[in-house]
Amino acid sequence: QVQLVESGGGSVQPGGSLRVSCAASGSLHSIFVMGWYRQAPGKEREVVAQITSTPKTNYADSVKGRFTISRDNGWNMVSLQMNNLKPDDTAIYYCNAGAVTARGDELAYWGQGTQVTVSS
Repeated sequence: QVQLVESGGGSVQPGGSLRVSCAASGSLHSIFVMGWYRQAPGKEREVVAQITSTPKTNYADSVKGRFTISRDNGWNMVSLQMNNLKPDDTAIYYCNAGAVTARGDELAYWGQGTQVTVSS
């Protein structure tokens, strides 16, 4: 089992910056990828950024050059630095962890979400 707790987020004007963080606990050794997803009202949840154990990072085209995902040496903390925020970035941001069980099954864990609002 992996537990994820997000922090950060809030409200900011267009062009501003925010940082959201995700504290992970539990079976951290089973994690092979962590990331951030977001869901805006009336839209489906979409991936924003991911980071693997290599570490290799992937970003949605809409946030490339503006957002940066990072983690500590383990999987205790993963953060998303968001710069030059736009109103379209407004959404609930969810932390996600992909883990593998001893049997080789892949599981996905989710945090409770944190609101990010970009508005003038």
